[in-house]
Amino acid sequence: MSAVNELILSKAGSNVDLIPEIARHLISSGGKRLRPMLTLAMAELCGYRGDGHVGLAASVEFMHTATLLHDDVVDESDMRRGKLAARKLWGNQASVLVGDYLLGQAFKMMVDVGSLDALRILSGASAVIAEGEVMQLGAAQDIGTTEARYMDVIEAKTAALFAAAAEVGPVIAEADASVRASARNYGMALGLAFQLVDDVLDYGGSASDLGKDTGDDLREGKITLPVILAIQRGQEADRAFWRRCLEERDVRDGDLEQAVALMRSTDALADTVTRARDFGAEALAALDGVPAGAHRDALAEAVDFCIARIS
Repeated sequence: MSAVNELILSKAGSNVDLIPEIARHLISSGGKRLRPMLTLAMAELCGYRGDGHVGLAASVEFMHTATLLHDDVVDESDMRRGKLAARKLWGNQASVLVGDYLLGQAFKMMVDVGSLDALRILSGASAVIAEGEVMQLGAAQDIGTTEARYMDVIEAKTAALFAAAAEVGPVIAEADASVRASARNYGMALGLAFQLVDDVLDYGGSASDLGKDTGDDLREGKITLPVILAIQRGQEADRAFWRRCLEERDVRDGDLEQAVALMRSTDALADTVTRARDFGAEALAALDGVPAGAHRDALAEAVDFCIARIS
């Protein structure tokens, strides 16, 4: 990870002063680096001995950072990782353009690694992530959004990058197809668990755990699984509350507390936690298909870390 961090800071540089200033604001703000860790661990547990996994891991982190810069503009977010969002400091235009620059750097690093398969997997994930963001935009403020549609959204916008990050490690290690599939399944399940935990934290956690302001999902009109379950199980008066907050974007003082109370009374938060744990169990089961050792143990600990945020 030290080598990955050095490469990230190096590739975030530019003769255009604003680019490294904005990029490093977010890159150095204490992100978990969970996705690049998956790439490193999966490559090394498959016996990879080169340094290509470092470049791919940095590419993965750049892809993630670019999506954060873009998402904050789309969502009109004020905070990111406990700091003012880049868009609040430099504006929406600069945030979008620096995100584009980081995506370009990510693809350059992928090409430098020289694995066509890895390039195909990560470029495919980039397209899927964009599709997921557009899907989420279409579902925003729609209280009729179904659970199935929401799971499609988070599989694309969040889990796809986890899955790709995990799969490219065995790919450059030239591991068997079964190991590649197990790695991908692990990443996909972990990504779904991670997003569902975030959904719960937005209503029942702290800003430090979440990395942004709690209650942002409500203020931004986002439909998440706890909201969907609360709407499905609530009374007509409850649906009128959700309609006002989410569809009409009329959020008032005390509405976040009322939203949490409705989620608790319908077991929407508890059931979302259960589903996150179920996906965590799927991720652990997928690890049975990869070689045993310290790296597999670390990947199992990553699942525990993800779920522990809501313990």
